[in-house]
Amino acid sequence: MTNRRRPWARRFAVTAVSATALVALAVPAEAATTTTSTVTAAAAVDYATWQSDCQAVMDQALPYLKQRIAAVKSGEKQAIVFDIDNTTLETDFGFSYPSPANKPVLNVAKYAQEHGVALFFVTARPDIIASFTDYNLTYVGYQVSGLYVRNFIDLFKDVAAYKTAQRVDIENKGYTIIANIGNSTTDLSGGHAEKTYKLPDYDGQLS
Repeated sequence: MTNRRRPWARRFAVTAVSATALVALAVPAEAATTTTSTVTAAAAVDYATWQSDCQAVMDQALPYLKQRIAAVKSGEKQAIVFDIDNTTLETDFGFSYPSPANKPVLNVAKYAQEHGVALFFVTARPDIIASFTDYNLTYVGYQVSGLYVRNFIDLFKDVAAYKTAQRVDIENKGYTIIANIGNSTTDLSGGHAEKTYKLPDYDGQLS
C-alpha cells in the first residue's frame, strides 16, 4: 500500500451515481491529531500492522464490554456507536464493494449484538450513498440499528459537532451509549458515551 490517500468514495462500484459526484460530496473531513501506534506518519502503513494495532485496541474494549453488558440495568437499552471508514470497514485496504469488515471490530460488534446491544453507525459519509453503506454493513455481518449520514447542510458543519449531535439523538431515543469506537478524534470528542476507544489512523494517513 502507498501513503497516498484515495477518496473512499471511489472504492464503491456504484453505477447509479458517478464517482465524480460521490467524491465531490465526500471530501474527507476527518483528520486526527493523535495516534495510538508507534508507526509515524512518514512510515508506510501495511495491512498486518494495522490489523495488529486494531486488535490491540479491541482487546482492551472487549473485557469492559463483557462486564458492562452483564451489568445491564432493568429497562436499560444499551448501544455502541461506531465510525465506519477504517473502523468497521476496511476502507483504505479493501478496494472493492462491498468493503470487507475490519475483523477485530466485527468480532466485538458480534459479541455485543448477540447480547442485545444495539449498534449505531455515525459517519461523515453523505446521504447519497446511505443505502449502499447500510447494505455493506449488513452484508459483512453488522446488525444495523441505526445509520447516521450527512445531508447537504451537514456537509458544511464541523464533523466533530455533527457526530456529537447524532450521539445525543441516540440518547434521546432512550439508549445508553456504553462505548464509542472510531479512528479519529472527531469520532470520539464531545462526550455522550461511557467509554471511547480510538483505533489507529497514523496521523491521518487513514481516513
